[in-house]
Amino acid sequence: MSFSSPGFLFAFLPIFFFIYYAVPASIRNLVLLISSLYFYTIDAGFVSLVLIASIVVNQVIGVMLARTPAGRARFGLLWFGILLNLLPLIYYKYWTFLVGVSHDALMPAGIQIMLAPAGIILPAGISFFTFQGLSYLVDIYRGEIAPARGFVTFGMYHTLFPQLIAGPIVRYVEVQDRILRRPIALDDVEAGIVRFCWGLGKKIIIADGMGTLADHMFGLPPEQLSTAAAWVGALAYTLQIYFDFSGYSDMAIGLGRMLGFRFPENFDQPYRSLSITEFWRRWHMTLSRWFRDYLYIPLGGNKCGPVRTYVNLFTVFVLCGLWHGAAYTFLAWGCYHGVLLVIERVAIRRGGALPGVIGWPVTLLLVMVGWVLFRADSLGAAGTFLKAMAGFGHAAAPVDVLAFLTPDKIVFFCLGAVLSVAPVGRILAGIGSEPAGPLRALAQRSTALLLFVYSSVLIAANGFNPFIYFRF
Repeated sequence: MSFSSPGFLFAFLPIFFFIYYAVPASIRNLVLLISSLYFYTIDAGFVSLVLIASIVVNQVIGVMLARTPAGRARFGLLWFGILLNLLPLIYYKYWTFLVGVSHDALMPAGIQIMLAPAGIILPAGISFFTFQGLSYLVDIYRGEIAPARGFVTFGMYHTLFPQLIAGPIVRYVEVQDRILRRPIALDDVEAGIVRFCWGLGKKIIIADGMGTLADHMFGLPPEQLSTAAAWVGALAYTLQIYFDFSGYSDMAIGLGRMLGFRFPENFDQPYRSLSITEFWRRWHMTLSRWFRDYLYIPLGGNKCGPVRTYVNLFTVFVLCGLWHGAAYTFLAWGCYHGVLLVIERVAIRRGGALPGVIGWPVTLLLVMVGWVLFRADSLGAAGTFLKAMAGFGHAAAPVDVLAFLTPDKIVFFCLGAVLSVAPVGRILAGIGSEPAGPLRALAQRSTALLLFVYSSVLIAANGFNPFIYFRF
């Protein structure tokens, strides 16, 4: 059930909040747990058992970790919990890919692999709730948090529908003070509504419009893919993925605020970055911090010399690529960013960092090249697209790009570009995040209402597209 679907906006959401605000505070966690499971199950069906099993496993192991004294038994219990979290992820998301990789590697020797069962249904958001479960166990092991008080409490946290499918990756330590007691304030509800409408507008008005344009260009056969079409497609997808994912994050943060939670921010205008390192401090920040705290630093971080640092960086981003999807394109995208980060580290050590006036366009170009790898259906298709962008395409009958650049697409394209890189974008992105004066509050309410109404009109006219990150 997508946040931008009519069923969610006009049925689930108003009914849920009516019940949530009406019931006593003592049973709101139970109401939220049941509602979140319904939200997930209505589309997931029987694979919802994976999420329910994750609740049971992580709560049981978490309590056992808290009661087990330090030593090998406790360390072994942690790894047992990590394994139980990773097994469903490996099976549902990576098994077919791993079999395919093995088949590709052994095919030259005449060996065929026939181990991939057909019809594996990927549970929505499995990458997100798996990482959430892992952080919960590791934080208990480190003594940073105590386990939740019972299955209802942990289950409510683990299944929170605003962030269940596509983040932000909310750690237990970040919301534990509001798990059992979170008074509802009208200011929070209003701020949450405004933030939700802002995210809805980013998704429906800009991301979906750019998505139509990107789909056309990436779907062109090589003989029609001109240099202009390739650049329009790459630029459109660069805007689409940012406004799609940051829009979802805004909606999730807004819903969390309406529930009484304060979720961590997930984006900070990443296309303003002056380096790839800065880009990853601004893009999907909760995922970047997760990899830093639970993989990069445990591997040694930057404390074991430059060579080890480079290996650690590259390893993290290879896994980051695979986290996004089980395909060669995602693996290549992760390797690409890992190599760029290593090159930056080497350049900084040698005093060769790019100045800001050059660093910004170079960084944006490198990010766009990466998005082509991310978006393409195959490495071959990515190579063809990048060749066309470089002017080496062979479009015998190039498509008329201007036919796709309708006036509304041009307006939304320019609007997205401005909000992505101009300082005004940062101001607008903070709508609903802090108390506002009377005039500013009126402007925020009016803007939120206009965005909601216009987005609703577009949904009624064009339907809605699922969020890109739902598949991860």
